[in-house]
Order: sequence, then C-alpha cells, then structure tokens
Amino acid sequence: MTKRTYPWWHPQGSSLSVGLVAVGAGLLFAANAQLFEDREYRTPQNLVELVQVETQKLESREKAVSALRERVDQAILQAGETETPAEETPNIFGYLDKEMTGAALEVQLWDAPKTIAESGEWDPNQLVVHQQDVEAVMNALWSGGAEAMTVQGQRLAATSGVRCVGNVLLVHDQRFSPPYVITAIGDPARLKAALDDSPQVHIYRQYVAAAGLGLSVTDKASVTMPAYEGTIELNYAKILEGTG
Repeated sequence: MTKRTYPWWHPQGSSLSVGLVAVGAGLLFAANAQLFEDREYRTPQNLVELVQVETQKLESREKAVSALRERVDQAILQAGETETPAEETPNIFGYLDKEMTGAALEVQLWDAPKTIAESGEWDPNQLVVHQQDVEAVMNALWSGGAEAMTVQGQRLAATSGVRCVGNVLLVHDQRFSPPYVITAIGDPARLKAALDDSPQVHIYRQYVAAAGLGLSVTDKASVTMPAYEGTIELNYAKILEGTG
C-alpha cells in the first residue's frame, strides 16, 4: 500500500494577449533573420551592383517586417476588445469579505474505530486523519474549481492553511476534533472528478478500505458560507538594507 505523503499543489494560468505577442515576436524575429539568409540571389559583378542589390533586398524585407508589425498590433487590439477589462476581472480575494451561496460538495474525514486500533494489527499512526489528508482534499477541491471553501465552517482563502497539533486540527487558531468537514462551493461534478484524479486522495481511500479510516462525499444543493475573517493583504519580500 502506498505511503501517505503529499506534495503541495500550485495553480497555473495563461494569458491570450501574452500568447499573441509571443507569436508575433517570433514572426518578427523570423522575418529579420531572413534579411541575412537569402541564398537565391544572383552574384553581382561589381561593388556598385552589390550595394544596389543589397539595398533592394533590405527595403523589401523592411516592408515585410512593417507589415508583420501591423498584423501583430491589430491582433493585440482585437484581443483587448474581447478580453474583460482589468477592473472588471473577478478577483478571488474580492469575494472573501462577502457571504457566498451555491451548490457545493461536502467531504468528511474521521479516524478509524477504536476497535481496530485495539486489535494491534495496525500502527496507531495510520488510523488517524493527518494534516496532509485534509490538505489533500483541500488541494483537490481548489484544483477542481472551488469558488469558496470552508473547513469546520471556517471560510478559507486560497492561501489559507490548516495545521495539526496532536489529535486536533487548528484552523484560524481554533481547535477542532474529527470528523473534519471540508465544504467547497462549485460544480459538484467537477469537484468530485478532481477528488477522483488526486493521487493523494486515492492513497487515503486505500486506508479507508483497508484500515477503516472514515470518508464521505456528499452533494449539497445549496450552502451559505460566511465571509472570510482573516487578513487578505499579501506581503512581499524585501531586500534588507546592507545586504544587497
């Protein structure tokens, strides 16, 4: 059976405009390179003719580069017209100070029954829910498009974390005992698929089947989550004076 160890998940994103600029830049580089790579020209007979031939080639290539620049500028302009303006783009931090209501998926995790622990067949450490198990579920739900999430009813940000101290879970400095309840607002089908695709959740499910750890996954037609009560200001690293 696979050991329960879990890497942290990081989201990634992309931008249409950046892609267009990159493609356009590639075309420009290619066109400029061709200024110096034409092998099909005839060999001039003297220096004057050589200058004339090269000048004509340069002018031709400059026109091609200018036309490509216009195409790139037009593509960027069209992309800007179809994209949502920056001030209208949703920001996940912008919703945290408000309640959210919607369809959701609820996941509960709990320890194995004491009778299994008393049998002596298992290492007791394998019969309890650990921090990484809760994190595995949280990461899977975020990756599945969760729009909002709570753990034990505490609203989380995408940067929030949980921590185990002994046999209790710390969420926003509050202590909770199992069962641990993780609820995510979003498309329940996508959220379930993300749980199914998570290698870490798959490992936990192996222990559910073999060691009696608890797991339940329940659709919720509608839940209302409280506003986030923590700080949402991100701090950036700075070079200390005298060290740079």
